[in-house]
Amino acid sequence: MIDRLVRIAILSVPLLAAQPVLAKEPAAKEPAAKESTAKAPPASEAPSAAPASPAAKQPSAGQSAARDRQKTCGAEWRALTDAQKAAQGPKWPQYWSKCNKRLKGGDKA
Repeated sequence: MIDRLVRIAILSVPLLAAQPVLAKEPAAKEPAAKESTAKAPPASEAPSAAPASPAAKQPSAGQSAARDRQKTCGAEWRALTDAQKAAQGPKWPQYWSKCNKRLKGGDKA
């Protein structure tokens, strides 16, 4: 048992020592990459940026509206006291459903 702990300690020292060095290398490469893209014309910048980051896709108008409604209903829910929540009855999912319908206009839900 002690032999295993000693082996683990011996084998982990180089990994722990190399970790800060490895963490600094990608950060050092990023500013150089940013400088090279900053010098490039905007037309060549757009095609290379789109495939590299699929998470940068802009939400649709409906998705933005749904997010705004959810934030508004969430703020209203957090503003209610526990007594008001108990008197009102529903838990968050039921409250969200009613609030969403109310904010949409009631007839679209």
